[in-house]
Amino acid sequence: MARTTSSALLLTFTFIFSMSSLPSPSLSDSTDAFVFGGCTQEKYGQDSPYESNINSLLTSLVNSATYSSYNNYTIMGSSTQDVVYGLYQCRGDLSMPDCATCVAEAVSQLGVLCAQTCGGALQLQGCYVKYDNTTFLGVEDKTVVLKKCGPSVGYDMDAMNLRDAVLGSLARTGGPYRVGGSGNVQGVAQCVGDLSVEECQDCLSEAIARLKSDCGTADYGDMFLAKCYAQYTTGGPRAYSKAHSDKNTNDGEKTFAIIIGLFAGVALVIIFLAFLGKVFGGNGKIPGFLALFDLLSYLFIVISDCQYRFSCMQQVNKLFPAFSKASA
Repeated sequence: MARTTSSALLLTFTFIFSMSSLPSPSLSDSTDAFVFGGCTQEKYGQDSPYESNINSLLTSLVNSATYSSYNNYTIMGSSTQDVVYGLYQCRGDLSMPDCATCVAEAVSQLGVLCAQTCGGALQLQGCYVKYDNTTFLGVEDKTVVLKKCGPSVGYDMDAMNLRDAVLGSLARTGGPYRVGGSGNVQGVAQCVGDLSVEECQDCLSEAIARLKSDCGTADYGDMFLAKCYAQYTTGGPRAYSKAHSDKNTNDGEKTFAIIIGLFAGVALVIIFLAFLGKVFGGNGKIPGFLALFDLLSYLFIVISDCQYRFSCMQQVNKLFPAFSKASA
C-alpha cells in the first residue's frame, strides 16, 4: 500500500506541475515567445518513410541554424508521397547561438503541436519554421496569417505622422531584414529567405500597407503574412497568445483556466486524503481515490491536447491554403 500511495502522490505532483507548465500568453519579447502556429490535418503513419524524412529534415534545420540564419531543405523519398519540404528563418538581428537556440525550440514545440501531421508551421519571436509535403519553397504568398493591433492611443497627428514615416522608411529600405525608428516609434520588417528581391519587396509593401490601414491609431501593430511580416511599436506593452485576440479565443482561454484550477484543487484534496489513508489506514486501501486520480489524469491529458489543437486549428486554413481549398 505504501508503494502504491507514494506512486499516486508522485504522479499527482507531476500532474500539478504539468498544469503550471502549460503555455500561456507571453508579455515577453524573448526570442522563444510564441506568436502563432498551425498544422495540417493530414496524418502520416508511425514508423513510415515520411516520418523518417520529417525527422531528417528537422534535424537538418536545427543543425543548419548553428551557422546560417536561413536555409531550406527538400528530403526526397522512394515515392512522391514521401517527399517533405521545409525551411527556417531567424530574425535578422539574432546571433548564431541565439538563432540555433530559437530554431531548436521551434522544432521542439512543433513536435508537440503537430505530432504526426504531414505539415506544420510555428512562428516564435525570433524565428520561423515550416514543413509540408506540398512544396511552398520559392512561392510568394501574401495570405494574412496573423494580425494584431494594440489599443488605440487616440488620433495624434504628430504620432501618426511619425509612425507612417517609420513604416515608409521600412518600405523603401532594401534587403530582406529591415529596421527603423524615430523617437519612440520603432519598426521592423522581414521576408522569408526563399523570396526573390522583387517578391520580398512586393510582400513587405503589402504587409506595411495593411498594417497602416488595419491598425489605425493603435500604439503597436503586427502584420504576419505567409512569407513576410512588418511590425511597429510606440513603446507600449506587447502581448502575444496562441491565437487571434478575439472574444471567442479569450473566452475559451478563461474557461480552460477555470477547469484547470478546479482540477488542481481536487488533486490537492486527493493528495491530502491519500496521505491520511497512509498514516491512519495502516494496510487499508483507497481504490476509490486512486480511480478518481486516474480519471483526473486522463481528463487532463485530453484537455491539454484540446488546448494545443484549438491553437493549431485556428491557423490551419491560413497557413496551409492548399489544404483549406481541398477540404472546402
